[in-house]
Amino acid sequence: MAKRSGGRWLLRIDDLDEQRQVPGMADDIMRTLESFGLLWDGEVAFQSRHLNEYRHFFEQLQRTGGVYPCGCSRREIARSASAPHHDDKGIRYPGTCREGITADAPIRSWRVRVPEEEICFTDLHKGRICQNLSAVSGDFVLRRGDGVFAYQLAVVIDDYLAGVNQVVRGEDLLASTPRQIYLQRLLGFTQPDYCHLPLVTEADGSKLSKRDHLILSQIGNVTGREGLLLIEILRFLGQNPPAELAGSPCSAILKWGGTRFEPLYLPARGGVVVI
Repeated sequence: MAKRSGGRWLLRIDDLDEQRQVPGMADDIMRTLESFGLLWDGEVAFQSRHLNEYRHFFEQLQRTGGVYPCGCSRREIARSASAPHHDDKGIRYPGTCREGITADAPIRSWRVRVPEEEICFTDLHKGRICQNLSAVSGDFVLRRGDGVFAYQLAVVIDDYLAGVNQVVRGEDLLASTPRQIYLQRLLGFTQPDYCHLPLVTEADGSKLSKRDHLILSQIGNVTGREGLLLIEILRFLGQNPPAELAGSPCSAILKWGGTRFEPLYLPARGGVVVI
């Protein structure tokens, strides 16, 4: 979708949380992309190199009163919350610390104040999406008590720094988008276009897990079959690559996709991919 409009396709490594980093994994990701002919434009961005920028915009929100310290533990939030968080089975934050925390309470996180109103956008695949942040997530975390910036804030700033104007990603992140749009508005950033794609799943419809290597268990070792998998993915995404592309190198398949890909053909649901 980036190439069909003459744009650039950017690669960013999300490496904010040092405790969760696996040595060598970033290099493995890049080697895998290269093996499929998925060559990124420009330099690779690493979130760990943008800490000063995250800090700058976080402090901007602090100065305007947009964020506040929270002393609640997850257990305390689970006990006091009155409504589930719809997108990731988390818990809606009930606003316990909105008006301040006790002097001896540890700061476990910093949260952004959200309005009692709907945040709406038009997804290029899903259509019009609206979410009331107050009802769904409540005031959400921007920074942990140990200083690590949260995903929601980091990706918004990352996209701004890179000049991203279109975000194409899996529909499992659809429910996060209103939060990111709200932060873009608070910070005065231009909102990108969004397109959320159907997910590859297990046969029972459950989400694949990188942690459990379920992709390999479903489609097997793809070495030497990269082109076949690209064609099957295009079909999975509702496209119709011609038969003569079979056996072509990845570069030719991607060139076809970069000129012919049509979001209108994306299926409503995901499913299994088999090659």
